[in-house]
Amino acid sequence: MTEFGVLGHALNAFAEIDEESFALSIPYWQKRTYQKGEFYNEYKNVCKHLGFILNGIFRAYCINDKTGEEKNVFFFSTNQVVVSYKSFINQTPCNYYTESMVDSTILYIHINHLLELYQRSHQWERFGRLVAERAFNIAMTRTEDFLFQTPEQRYLDLIEQHPDIFQAIPLYHISSYLGIQGPSLSRIRKRLSLR
Repeated sequence: MTEFGVLGHALNAFAEIDEESFALSIPYWQKRTYQKGEFYNEYKNVCKHLGFILNGIFRAYCINDKTGEEKNVFFFSTNQVVVSYKSFINQTPCNYYTESMVDSTILYIHINHLLELYQRSHQWERFGRLVAERAFNIAMTRTEDFLFQTPEQRYLDLIEQHPDIFQAIPLYHISSYLGIQGPSLSRIRKRLSLR
């Protein structure tokens, strides 16, 4: 399947965007490759693009002003959207960095082109609503997971959402995302391996 074929299939599965509506967007999508460590979006920058990851992994993280410690907030991986949701939807400065964890390739679209598509197609307008709903759900789920789930449950959810992440990035990034220390992650992995 071509790169646009993969994108079209994903958009249809997510928002039921048919071939005719998808064709409207094709001139607007651009391809970009990121090197490991390169930023998709930086702290205090307004996120102007919505990206679809053809291959790779990105992390969104913030830095504690006092300690300098990095805290991973979100991961985005192959066949998922990468975007600083709040910044993108509201066109306001972003509260965190979004960085490529490995060499990655995306197709991306500028917000102005997306807004134009919303005007031209009800399917694209629906896509915009679904993106906003997804952003809200991701943020709420992340918050609730810390309130109601054990670190082991959060670990299992991470495996389900990003199955290839453990082979691609250092474990300290995963510990940071789960809100635990490295030794705790090691104990969880050991316990699960014995089941």
